[in-house]
Amino acid sequence: MAHQNLDIAIFGGGIAGLWTLARLRQAGYRVALFERRAIGGIQSIASQGIIHGGTKYALTGKLTGSAMAIRDMPAIWRAALAGDGEVDLTDVRVLARYQHLWTTGSLASGMAGFFAGKLMQSRMQPLARNEFPAPFDTPAFRGSLYRLEEPVLDPRSLAEVFLRQYGDCCYRLADTPQFERISGGWRVNLPEQATVDARALVLAGGRGNAGLLTALDKDSPPMQIRPLNMLMLRGSLPMIHAHCLGPSANPRLTITSYPGDDGHVVWYLGGQVAEEGVGRMSAQQIAAGRAELAGLLPWMQLQDAEWATLPIDRAEIATPGGKRPDDAYVAMSDDILTCWPTKLAFAPRVSALVMSELRERGIDPSGGEISFPGLPRPALAQLPWDEVTQWS
Repeated sequence: MAHQNLDIAIFGGGIAGLWTLARLRQAGYRVALFERRAIGGIQSIASQGIIHGGTKYALTGKLTGSAMAIRDMPAIWRAALAGDGEVDLTDVRVLARYQHLWTTGSLASGMAGFFAGKLMQSRMQPLARNEFPAPFDTPAFRGSLYRLEEPVLDPRSLAEVFLRQYGDCCYRLADTPQFERISGGWRVNLPEQATVDARALVLAGGRGNAGLLTALDKDSPPMQIRPLNMLMLRGSLPMIHAHCLGPSANPRLTITSYPGDDGHVVWYLGGQVAEEGVGRMSAQQIAAGRAELAGLLPWMQLQDAEWATLPIDRAEIATPGGKRPDDAYVAMSDDILTCWPTKLAFAPRVSALVMSELRERGIDPSGGEISFPGLPRPALAQLPWDEVTQWS
C-alpha cells in the first residue's frame, strides 16, 4: 500500500483549490490535491469566467461589503495574466479584456448622473455612439453603454494551465476517503489502496465539502446552496460580454460568449433570469430566456439559435437568511481548513487566507517531493455546452 507524508492535502480541483495548490507548492509545502470529478471542478468550469472587481455590487450607489472585499481581485489576476503575479497565467485564454454594461430606456437617463460620479469613474467609461460594438451598434438600441475594466477568462483554459503546471501532484479519487485523527494531523485512507498522513487538510470541494465534513465527523461550518438555472444558446452570434442593468444591484441579464470550433458562438446567460429560473423545466426556462432577449435586444434575429439549460448549485458558507456572502470564506478548526470562495475572482484570496492560517498555527513547509505510483490522474473538465447532448 502506497503511503505519503504531506504537509497539506487539498480536496477539490476547482480554481480555488488549484490556486492554493500553486501557492503552497511555491512556498515549499509538501502538498497534493485530490479531485473526484475532473480538474476545473463543477462550479469553476460552469462559471462565466468573469473576474469581478465589485462594480455590479456598487450599482446601488455605495460601496457594499461585497464591493469592498472583491475590489482588489482584478489587479491580482491581471498581474498573473501578464506573468508578473503570484501565479503564472500567461497562457490562459482571455475571452475579453473588458466587459460592457448597458442600460435601457428611462433607466439610462436616470442612472447617467450616478455613473458620472467619482465612485464609478475609475471602474467604468461611457462610450460614444461611434464606439458601440455589436450588437449595440444600431439605431434600434436606445440605451447607454459603458465599458467595465473587468476581464473574462476561458475557465477551461484556466484549469488547463494549472493542470499543466501542477498536475504532477493532482490525483483522482474514486470515492470519498476515510479519515482518522492522528497525532499531529490526519490520516487519509484513499479508496485506491493508498494512505496519506497530512498535518492539515484543505477542503475546497464546493458542494462536496458537506460530504467531506461528514466523513470527518464534523457538523460545521454549515453550508448553503444558492441555485441557478443558466441558459446557453449557440448560433451565428456576435461576441458579447455584458451586463444589462435592472432596477436592482443584481444585473437583469449577464451575457458571456465563447467561440466554438464549428464557427458558432455560444452565449452563456446568467443574472436575474438564471436566479428566477430555478425550479423551471428546461422548456419553460428557455421560453423565459427567449422572452428576455426579445425584450432587451429586439432587433436581433435569434430564431435559428439552439438553446439548452444548465442547473447549477453555488455552494457557500451559510449566512442569515441565505444571503450571498460578502467575502470568500476560510476557517480552520482541528487542523481542517474549510473554504468556499463564493466567486471565481476570490481564488487568490482563498489561497492567501489559507497560507495565513497555516502560518498562525505554526504549520511551516517541510519541502521535498511526493509520488503516488499507480494512483490515477484526473482529467480536465469539459465546458457545459460541450456536454450538452441535445439542443432545442
